[in-house]
Amino acid sequence: MSQTSPEPFEDARVSSLELFFDLVFVFAITQLTAVLVAETTLRGLVRVLLMFGVLWWIYGGYGWLTNSVSPQRPVIRLLLLAGMAGFLVIALSIPTAFDGDGATFGVAYLGVVLLHSWAFTRSTHAPSATAILRIAPLNIVSALLLIAGGVVGGRAQYLTWTLAVAVQWATPLVTPTARFRIRTGHIVERYGLLLIIALGESVVAIGVGVSGLPLDAALLATAVLTLAVTATMWWMYFLGDEEAATRALEAAPEDRRPRIVLQAFFYAQVPMLIGVVAFAAGVKEGIGHPGRELSGPAALALAGGVCLYLLGDAQLRHAIGAGLLTRRIVAAGLALTTVLLGTRTAAVAELATLAAVLIGAVIVDRRLPLHRPAVAPA
Repeated sequence: MSQTSPEPFEDARVSSLELFFDLVFVFAITQLTAVLVAETTLRGLVRVLLMFGVLWWIYGGYGWLTNSVSPQRPVIRLLLLAGMAGFLVIALSIPTAFDGDGATFGVAYLGVVLLHSWAFTRSTHAPSATAILRIAPLNIVSALLLIAGGVVGGRAQYLTWTLAVAVQWATPLVTPTARFRIRTGHIVERYGLLLIIALGESVVAIGVGVSGLPLDAALLATAVLTLAVTATMWWMYFLGDEEAATRALEAAPEDRRPRIVLQAFFYAQVPMLIGVVAFAAGVKEGIGHPGRELSGPAALALAGGVCLYLLGDAQLRHAIGAGLLTRRIVAAGLALTTVLLGTRTAAVAELATLAAVLIGAVIVDRRLPLHRPAVAPA
């Protein structure tokens, strides 16, 4: 096969191997939730954001990899499985990454980066295989910064890890992305499936929070309300946003699609996923005592998590030109005000109000639909 010939999986959906890969990545996300639950402070939040920053960047890299290179090819399967092993080691080191295991995190990350670059060079789409060669050196620099910070520890680790995040997130500004080819259906489905797996973390948080406690009416009501909040977060994205994103990408020229994907999925899903992590952390702390007042950090995690999710959804819809920005921003503001209910009344009151805000937003979307096609802005 010629190196410039098209991939034979143009219309392929997300493979089972990619879903398997995502499960390992989401395990890392659950580890971040555990870090935030253990230390619901500014320092704990900074640690979570730094680790999430580098993890999300390279996860996006693997998403673009399987969008360009068929995961059905045996050598790519092996490289993806090896990458999964690297992500597993990273996830296991997350709880103590700032307490002695930072070097382990960094070395595993370097392995994940090298495997990603190697696999990408095997793309039969020559421009994509060439473009990765400009990004790979920056990824390696970031990994080396992680290792250095893990070895030194202390305040220097925060500095070097911040630099690692900055190098990666500035990469799209200094390297061309138009040469990557994007298969629309696959990329939209891949990010969507990841989000639904991550939302499942909120459901898991219910079980963790109520473990060992008597199942009285208040506890069951709080569990159902938590599920209602999670379900409406799912509803707002999966019953409209995926279809709008697909239409916008298909209508865009091929050289613009990579930039739209960056804005609509990579950047926009950052607050959405951080929001899911924060909400799950708040659930784990508050669901066990639904009738009690929440601590400030726990109440903020619940309300702030939903607020971030809605703001991320607004950013996604802006990137694809789908509208509804004002509605999402208003709902995010209303969600944030529920912090006062959690700290002054009870956890169940905050969750009930969050559910009401989200259900109200869904009803408004249904009653007042936006009748215009989704076309990503120039």
